[in-house]
Amino acid sequence: MMAAQEKLTMRVIITEADIRKMTMTTQPNSVEDLIDWLQSSLQVNYSFTLQFQDPDFNNELCNLTDLSELPDKPTIKIVPIITLVPVAAPAEACSDSSSLADTEILSNSSLDRSFQWPEEFEIPKFPVDVEYRLRQGNLLYLRDGAHLQVTKELKHDILEKLAETLYTYDAYPSKQDFEAVAKALVQTHPCLKEPGSSSGWEGWKNSMKFKMGNYRNKMRLLSRREVTVNSGKRGRYTDGGPPHKDIKKPRKGEINFLPKNPEGKDDRNLEASRQVLVSEMMKKTPNGSLIKKEMDVTFALRRKEVVEDVYEISQMVQRWPALFTERQVYCEFNRVVGKNLKDNFFDALDRFSPSLMDLFRKKKGVTGQLLSELLRQTKTTEPTDIRCLCLRGLPVILGDEPSAFFKTCTDVTNKDGYSQTQLGILCVEENPQLNPSSVAIILEGNVVMDEPADLPQAFCVLFGLIYALHLQYPKCMKHTFSFVQQVMLNLGRGELAPKIQTLKNQLAV
Repeated sequence: MMAAQEKLTMRVIITEADIRKMTMTTQPNSVEDLIDWLQSSLQVNYSFTLQFQDPDFNNELCNLTDLSELPDKPTIKIVPIITLVPVAAPAEACSDSSSLADTEILSNSSLDRSFQWPEEFEIPKFPVDVEYRLRQGNLLYLRDGAHLQVTKELKHDILEKLAETLYTYDAYPSKQDFEAVAKALVQTHPCLKEPGSSSGWEGWKNSMKFKMGNYRNKMRLLSRREVTVNSGKRGRYTDGGPPHKDIKKPRKGEINFLPKNPEGKDDRNLEASRQVLVSEMMKKTPNGSLIKKEMDVTFALRRKEVVEDVYEISQMVQRWPALFTERQVYCEFNRVVGKNLKDNFFDALDRFSPSLMDLFRKKKGVTGQLLSELLRQTKTTEPTDIRCLCLRGLPVILGDEPSAFFKTCTDVTNKDGYSQTQLGILCVEENPQLNPSSVAIILEGNVVMDEPADLPQAFCVLFGLIYALHLQYPKCMKHTFSFVQQVMLNLGRGELAPKIQTLKNQLAV
């Protein structure tokens, strides 16, 4: 059984394709403490229990109820808890949004992924024979500095497992991703370092790129939409542009970009579920639980329409009215990205607020004058007012054009002031102020939502709609939305634009 020690090193089975070595620096006091630590470290927002390989029963899995049962360096498996929510009566449906969490883990079998790309990539376990040869090779390398002679079969087995693992995070890894994996490979197995190579891993990186292309071809044969959508586009030139210009793939940290249909469902079945949703939304008090269930089921069809078919916003409003409710925007973001948008957005905004306000006060010149005016209009230190100040000041300090995004009118029915706005927030008020009395969300020159409680809520919901509808950031606010995505929400692995990197350095939170 588990000996007394200062740390706990374990092998954690998250899914069959995602098995990690993890270490707690201090011993947990209970199974619950271990679960809490795993939830935090893995950044998952669903409940689960734990099983462990019990040496008393030939390493068969058993439920973990007491930490004293664990052997040294145990193998632990995460078992998600699926909670069935009873369908509420119509009279109870109006309380759905307040009685249930804003985002919940999805039991939808069409979701391919649950995790963002890890900050530090851990090399997966290879087949037993490959692990044995690598272990022997590492011992010889440490003793004599001898490199392992990598046969064609061995290289194939290594690359195949790596490609399979890469696909569980992203079907289209970037150059930086391949470099990170190649570095991790030779660090984990130094016998694989390439003699004569300055980095020791450049050849592995190039081989992985080719192997990943082959693996995508396998997924195309299995009709995986996220790769079949790009069939035949390789090397194609469009309007004189470079090849791959029109490749449809995640660009903002989406983990479920074009998911497969749920098991046993085809587009005809999903269309029937969509019609159920439309009928339910026509009721005075829609059944929230039913809407959540059908929105989960129809996720794959919806993503096909916004990514592959590129439906217009007006069509999406008619076909998916439930998507244009605050609760379902947050749920859709969770389906696409695997994160709780509302909690993560406001936690980050509140964390950056003190540093942003200090920076606003220190700015000089024209930018400083604009920020000083925003500071003067901030009447109180209430959280909503501070959030409004930061969201209004952020585009100013990043050099965006907020006047083309924050539109003001006195009557929402008079479209003259915002009919040309492709994407923005409408502030309905007599006199312009940071925290308007009423706000609405504009897409393609039309108000699509007018229920957000205040400007920060509207900004958060609009950010979610951008992901839900696969929209581009407006050019007038490109840096602001990229800052929210890359710095505040830590989504995507691309390099930061110079202005965003400078602001991040200045905030240093």
